[in-house]
Amino acid sequence: MKNKKFLDLFKNSSIKLKKKIILDVFLLLIVGALSSLSLPPVNFFLINFFTFSIFFIFLFKKLNHSNKKIFFFYGWLFGFGYFLTNIHWVTISLTFDQDFNFLVPIALILIPAFLALFYGLITFFFYIFSFKNVTSAFFLFSLLFGLVEYIRGNILTGFPWNLIVYGFADNINFLSFLSVIGTYSLNLLVISFFVAPAIYILRQSKKEIVVSILLLLIPVLLLIYSTSYKNIFLNKELKQNPYTVRAISSNISLDKFYKNVDTKKVINEMINLSSPDPKKKIFFLWPEGIIPDTYQDQLFLYSDLFKNNFTKDHLIGLGITNRLTNEGQYRFFNSFSVFDNNLNLIKNYNKVNLVPFGEFIPFENFLNKIGLKTITNNFGSFTSGEQRKIIEFKNNFKGLSFLPLICYEIIYSGKIAKDFNFDYILNISEDGWFGNSAGPQQHLVHSIFRAIESGKYVIRSANNGMGVIINPLGEIEKKIEYGEDGYIDFTNRRDIEPTIFSIYGNKIFLLLILLYIFLIFLFNKIKNE
Repeated sequence: MKNKKFLDLFKNSSIKLKKKIILDVFLLLIVGALSSLSLPPVNFFLINFFTFSIFFIFLFKKLNHSNKKIFFFYGWLFGFGYFLTNIHWVTISLTFDQDFNFLVPIALILIPAFLALFYGLITFFFYIFSFKNVTSAFFLFSLLFGLVEYIRGNILTGFPWNLIVYGFADNINFLSFLSVIGTYSLNLLVISFFVAPAIYILRQSKKEIVVSILLLLIPVLLLIYSTSYKNIFLNKELKQNPYTVRAISSNISLDKFYKNVDTKKVINEMINLSSPDPKKKIFFLWPEGIIPDTYQDQLFLYSDLFKNNFTKDHLIGLGITNRLTNEGQYRFFNSFSVFDNNLNLIKNYNKVNLVPFGEFIPFENFLNKIGLKTITNNFGSFTSGEQRKIIEFKNNFKGLSFLPLICYEIIYSGKIAKDFNFDYILNISEDGWFGNSAGPQQHLVHSIFRAIESGKYVIRSANNGMGVIINPLGEIEKKIEYGEDGYIDFTNRRDIEPTIFSIYGNKIFLLLILLYIFLIFLFNKIKNE
């Protein structure tokens, strides 16, 4: 009889435990998924007050009832829910080639599962330190989250996509402080801001109330700084450029990579969209990889089309594959090339930051044996360029200098340039790989953040995406909407002094990390005393 009661009790306890585990798993997946609503295209950043506060409270309450392996799993679940719902569009790139179709369900799960490992590290170390003081635990959580996001953006070529701070993309009045501290530092502060309600809920003394109130003042301070920064910028003289930079955006199907598309027809379409004016000095900016089945050294085959439509006062900058021989073998580069109207090559930049699996295969010799190949071409991996150089002109377009960034390269905060002695950032992209998804809008957000950080105008040309002119405040002055084609002209500008972030970069992030470490131990010492 006693044994039966014991077995029944054990069985009931086991059922309750299983239900509790299922509820925990469900909760973490849901709050992670809901956090995606803060990102483009929804931009409902207020949801993060709810999701991040719940996540922190959950972890803090579990410190005495779990182990480090379980805590790693908690973070992984939150991260999996988050990434599964905001980068699922990556798999669209696998649908253009039938050879990759079998990878779609695998990539749909594996990519978020891999990225979620970083969030698992956050909760793992949160448990290792196990601060019972709410304020110290809060600063530790924010520090770990900000630091791990930085690592995610830099390790293994880096993938800094959809940082929490990108939820403020529609609220640029809060973002001017990026010019001082940069994206990773602001990301850390924003995480602290979102967890502030949790400190109040878990408060152990009056100091937690004070800390939560001070944290909620962060947006007020950001708004005050942004207002001042904007007034300074708008009071600058509006100068007329001695030339026009014309960004062309098109909607030419990605079939150009997989079918026998008429190259001459595509070039004519781009020329018509460009609307060349023989009376104006114009730099035409065409998208990445826009001319099909043509290498840089083959473009001369279409020289008549350019000679008949452009003049000596015109330059054409475009994305094209460049090939060079090395010991009898070709090396291929994704290049930003500038030509005159006679198709003489004036300037060239070879892309430095290549897209893993899109433009190059890591461990290529091994992975090629099991059938993996690059998505964007049929010749294998691109070769990475040696360094990013400023493109400037001394003759007909004297005074025009810009930093060329090809597609993916715009996403790296603090790594786009070592020398900021240029006028503009010109970004060319092929967004067709994202399809009609959140991808193109999320990609565009990075351009807004780079404009503010660098204090430069960003001029963007995209095929199957959005062409924009973004000023140093992060404001989109002109835009070609997704699904439309045409051109936008950049004709005048306001100058701005080099930003603090463009001078010091992510060294400022290191200082913020040290500040958080100081606050962690300061509040822990106060609690112990």
